Amino acid sequence: MDFKPPHNTSLSKEIIVDEPLTARTLGSGSVDMLATPMMIALMEAAALDAVQRYLPEGWTTVSTRMDIEHLRGTPIGKIVRASALLIEQKGITLKFAVEASDGTGIIGQGSLWRTAVEIEKYKALNGS
Repeated sequence: MDFKPPHNTSLSKEIIVDEPLTARTLGSGSVDMLATPMMIALMEAAALDAVQRYLPEGWTTVSTRMDIEHLRGTPIGKIVRASALLIEQKGITLKFAVEASDGTGIIGQGSLWRTAVEIEKYKALNGS
């Protein structure tokens, strides 16, 4: 598979923090702030959507590694924007610089790696 998204491809996604997205609700903490797993999921969604249009039909990317810091909490009602910027590609593996902010500053940042996979073959290899 020949797959070459442009270097510096980027995309941003937003959510409004509500009760189902909090650490208390998800069980990842005991505060009513945006849960770290939800911040990371938003970063992953931005990375996925940034390169999906460059993949052949029937292909997608899956997360394989992450190195992300959650720097501070974001309360219910705030808008969080996560961005993913493609900074490196080695074959079918892509490295993104990711960042999340909530209008008052950066709340999370780091790196995220995704690998291109053929959906049906991936599902078969993973028992589905």
